[in-house]
Amino acid sequence: MGQGAVGAAGALSLAGALSLAGAQAAGTPLSLDLGGTIPPGGDALSHGRGLDCWEVRKYNSSEWCRFIRSNPDCRLEGGFLDYLQGVFCVFPPRLLPLAVTLYALWLLYLFIILGVTAEKFFCPNLSAISTNLKLSHNVAGVTFLAFGNGAPDVFSAVVAFSDPRTAGLAIGAIFGAGVFVTTVVAGGIALVKPFTAASRPFLRDVIFYMVAVFLTFMVLYFGRITLGEALGYLGLYIFYVFTVVLCTWIHRRQRGEGLPPPGSWEPGKGHPAVPMGPPACWGLPPPAPPLLSPPPEMPTDTEERESSGTNSGDYGEEYRPLLPSQETSLRILTTALSPLDYRKWRRKPWYWRVFKVFKVPVELVLLLTVPVVDPDKDDLNWKRPLNCLHVLTSPLLCVLTLKSGTYGLYQIQGVFPVWGLIMLVGSVLAIIIFITTSNEEPPKYHCVFAFLGFLASAMWINAAATELVNILRTLGIIFQLSNTVLGLTLLAWGNSIGDTFSDLTMARQGYPRMAFSACFGGIIFNILVGVGLGCLLQMTSSQLVVKLEPDSLLVWILAGALGLSLVFSFVSVPAQCFQLGKAYGVCLILYYLAFLCVALLTEFRVIRLSAA
Repeated sequence: MGQGAVGAAGALSLAGALSLAGAQAAGTPLSLDLGGTIPPGGDALSHGRGLDCWEVRKYNSSEWCRFIRSNPDCRLEGGFLDYLQGVFCVFPPRLLPLAVTLYALWLLYLFIILGVTAEKFFCPNLSAISTNLKLSHNVAGVTFLAFGNGAPDVFSAVVAFSDPRTAGLAIGAIFGAGVFVTTVVAGGIALVKPFTAASRPFLRDVIFYMVAVFLTFMVLYFGRITLGEALGYLGLYIFYVFTVVLCTWIHRRQRGEGLPPPGSWEPGKGHPAVPMGPPACWGLPPPAPPLLSPPPEMPTDTEERESSGTNSGDYGEEYRPLLPSQETSLRILTTALSPLDYRKWRRKPWYWRVFKVFKVPVELVLLLTVPVVDPDKDDLNWKRPLNCLHVLTSPLLCVLTLKSGTYGLYQIQGVFPVWGLIMLVGSVLAIIIFITTSNEEPPKYHCVFAFLGFLASAMWINAAATELVNILRTLGIIFQLSNTVLGLTLLAWGNSIGDTFSDLTMARQGYPRMAFSACFGGIIFNILVGVGLGCLLQMTSSQLVVKLEPDSLLVWILAGALGLSLVFSFVSVPAQCFQLGKAYGVCLILYYLAFLCVALLTEFRVIRLSAA
C-alpha cells in the first residue's frame, strides 16, 4: 500500500472515530469501545493530551515520540514490550517500514508460540487431567479439550476485553473466526471430500451457535452486558455440555436396542461427540465411520504424533537395545530437552525443516518450563530430572508472567523478592522429589504435574496473547485501521489456521463428518466462554455492568454476516438431505469473499450509513 493510500485510509478512519477522552465517574459502567477510532478533539489538538492515540499520524513526524509519551491513551496495558514507543521513538520516521516489517514477523512468531504451546503442551495436559478425573470422553471433549483447542481464541478475547481500547479486537476475532470457520473451512471440507453430514449433531450445534450469536447481537444492540447476562453466556455453555451428554446417552441407548437410523450417525462410542481440533489433542484415534469399505488410514498431524519432551523413540524393534540398560539422570535430561529428532529430520522435506528451525527455540523453552503428562505412555512421560527441574521453573514462570512480572518483582517487607521465595521453595521441593523417586517408575502423585503443566502452559498462552493484542493495536495505529477489522482478519486468521489445516487433513484422510462437526461445535466454546468470561473478569463489586459501544458499522456487518452464514447452512444442509458436495463448498467460500470485500469497503468508508 502506498503512502497516499495509507494517508487516505488514515483520514477516512479519523473522520469516523469515537472519543474516549474524559474520566469516568465512580460507579459508572465500564465502557468498551468497539469502533476502534475517535474523532479529533477540537481544542485538545493544541496541547496533545487526552486525544485518542490514532491522532499521532496527524502530527509532524518530529512530534510523534512526544505525543506517544505524553498521551495516556498510548499506554499499552500489560505486556513486556512497549511497541508504540518502539516504533515512534526508537525507530526514526524514515525507518518506519522496517519497524512494521519486524513487527509483522514478530506477530507471525507469536502465532507459532500460541500454536506450539496449545498443541504440544496445553492439550496433552488437559487430556491427562480428564483421564485422571475419570471424565467420559463426551464431557471431556466439550469442556477440557474444547478449552485446549480454543485456548488461543479465548485468551486473546479475555486479554482484549481487559482494555476498553482493544475490545473491538475481541469482537472482531470471535465473530471473524466464526465466519471464517463456518464458511471457508466448512466449504473446503465439502470441496475436498463430498460427504453426508451427521444430522443430529449438526442441527444441535448450529442451533446453539445461532442462539449464542443472537444473544451477542442483542448485547451489542443494547450497548451493555450485565452480570446476569455474562453468567448467562457461561450457563448456556453448561447447558450445551449437558445437551451433548444427553444426546450421546440417548444415541447409545438406540444403538443398544438396534441399528441406528440412517443419517443420524454421531462420532463413535467412547469418543468425543464434538471433536474440536487436531487428533494430537485427543490422544485417541478417530472413530471409524460406519462404511462397508475398510476404514481409511488414520490421520496424523504434521509432527506424526511427536511426543513432547522426548525424542520419539518408537521407530520399531531395530532401534531398541538388545539388553536393558539404565540411563543416567544426565542422559535422560539431555534427551528430554532435545526438541529435534535427527532420524525424523533426515526423512522430512526442506520446508518442514525450515519451519522446525523456527519452532525449536520455542519448544526448548517450553520443555524447560512446562511438564507434560502422557497417559498413553507406559511411564506417563515421567522424566525424573526434568520433572524435578519443572518444580522450580514452572512456578517461577507463572509468577514472572502474571501481570508481566508485577507480582514476581514485588518485595516482601521491602527486602526479599517474591521470585526469590519461589526459587527457594521450589528448590527444596525439587531436591525432595529427586531423592524420593527413581528414573524408572513415576511416583503416585505424578498426575499433579499435569495440573502444573496446565497452569504453566496457560500462563505462556496468556503472555503470548497479551503481546499479540498489543502489537495488533500498534499496527492499527500505524495504518489507521480499527481494532474490529484487525480482529476479523489477522487475529481471526491466525487463531484459525491450525483448525483449518487439521480439519482439511481429517477430511482428506476420510473423516469429513468429524471435521465438519468440529467447524460448528468447536467455536461455540469460543464465543460463549470468550465473551462471557472476558466481560465477567472486568466487573467489580461496585461495577457490575460492562458498557459496549458498537458505533462502528463494521461491527453490525460482522454480526449479521455470521448470523446469515449460520442460517444459510441451517436451511441448505437439510434441504440437500445432509449430502454436501462441491456446490455447497463453493457457495460458502464465495460468501466469505463477498463478506470480506464488504467489510474492507466499510472500513475504508466506501460503504457508510447515510446521514439522518
